[in-house]
Amino acid sequence: MRYVSMTAHDIGRNLATEQYLMNNKDFGEPLVLFYYEKPCIIVGRNQNTLEEINQKYVEEHGITVTRRLSGGGAVYQDLGNLCFSFVLDSNSEQFGDFKSFVQPIVDALHDMGATSVEVSGRNDILVDGKKFSGNAMYTKNGKTFSHGTLMLDVDQNVIADALNVPADKIASKGIKSVRSRVTNLKPYLAPEYQNITVPEFRDKLLKELFHVDSLDEIKDKEYVVTPDEQKEIDKIYEQYYNNWDWVYGTSPEFTVKKRQHFDSGTIDARILVEQGKISQIKFFGDFFGPKDANELAEKLKGIRYDRENLEKVFADVDISQYFMGIKKDELVDLLA
Repeated sequence: MRYVSMTAHDIGRNLATEQYLMNNKDFGEPLVLFYYEKPCIIVGRNQNTLEEINQKYVEEHGITVTRRLSGGGAVYQDLGNLCFSFVLDSNSEQFGDFKSFVQPIVDALHDMGATSVEVSGRNDILVDGKKFSGNAMYTKNGKTFSHGTLMLDVDQNVIADALNVPADKIASKGIKSVRSRVTNLKPYLAPEYQNITVPEFRDKLLKELFHVDSLDEIKDKEYVVTPDEQKEIDKIYEQYYNNWDWVYGTSPEFTVKKRQHFDSGTIDARILVEQGKISQIKFFGDFFGPKDANELAEKLKGIRYDRENLEKVFADVDISQYFMGIKKDELVDLLA
């Protein structure tokens, strides 16, 4: 087995590295990757991004949002989470057999004192019945990667806010996440690991996986990406993980109902979004305004459905002409 310890703390660049190594390198043996990153949300390949995230909270707190190649549900990560990924030939494991892929991690955690850790359901790892790891899988051209999270010491207060979509009625054909009761792993580790950091946790898992006492013993098993390979990885990053069309535009068609009562009247907006852009929008309600709200609706058609682009459209518009007594930022907050 070979291994890579990624140095970047950007989820998009780490996923791009994983994708590049899977598609372009053949080590003749399994590869395991470890990486951890700054606050981010990663949605599954078949999900509706906007349906999974609290967009306003995400933007206000600078949380990166991206989409991965594999299926499954949305996950939140920060620097208290460690990701792992096993890459191997597709014919060596049955696709979907997560238990076989993650068993080495489970065994390592047992050795670290978390004896109640077990694989459960379709793709989760639990400790004392609570989820601390979600896993997903992707296969292409005879290679498969199975990657997962390990919540060592994640800020769980953020999880509830960042992944808790406000109670607007969104209907789509995307695969929705199933919210589970989650926990951090650290409290379940043996006493000597209660102050362990994520890099130390990574190194400990590597030693357990390779059955060695020191990483010096497996230095020949480490792979370091070359500068030329990094250039190709950067291209993948721009093509996928830093690309609005991939992150948002590939979401399935969905409809949104936004309704709010203001002192000057109620606005009820119905929005149809296709490929991440507003294709139809209609305003209903008992609001007043000298101009027809349908004129404003026409200005919104075709724009990306996010706060930034709504603000651009409204920048040169006198909102009071359509909705008397309602401010621009109030309308943006409602529609976004």
